[in-house]
Amino acid sequence: MEMIIDFPGGARVDASFGPYTVMTDQPPTGGGEGSAPTPFAIFLSSLGTCAGIYVLGFCKQRGLSTDGIRIVQRAIPDPVNRGMVGTVQLEIQVPPEFPEKYRSALVRTAEQCAVKKHMENPPKFDILTTEVALV
Repeated sequence: MEMIIDFPGGARVDASFGPYTVMTDQPPTGGGEGSAPTPFAIFLSSLGTCAGIYVLGFCKQRGLSTDGIRIVQRAIPDPVNRGMVGTVQLEIQVPPEFPEKYRSALVRTAEQCAVKKHMENPPKFDILTTEVALV
């Protein structure tokens, strides 16, 4: 997948791919206007929403309602590496009527999230510069 990263002004940085554009900004304390989430917030949200896709699929396959189900995600700071996340906790909250027999399977399903798996086995990064003529 190819994404084009543009700089529309201020502290905004946008990623465009296919028909979508993901907009980011920095908070006013970081020199931005706070008009969009930060890139790091979007990164963290990709973990929770990815797990959510797996939970949704699990429920749909079994004819279980997702009413009352939600995932609460917490980024717990690393006590040693200042400014880094040490633990990402995903708490799958289910209503009382959610079948007990599926609760551990729901956790195992959320653990299959592709974003999580990529973090556990990170890709190699190649960063380079090239010259392009301005049009």
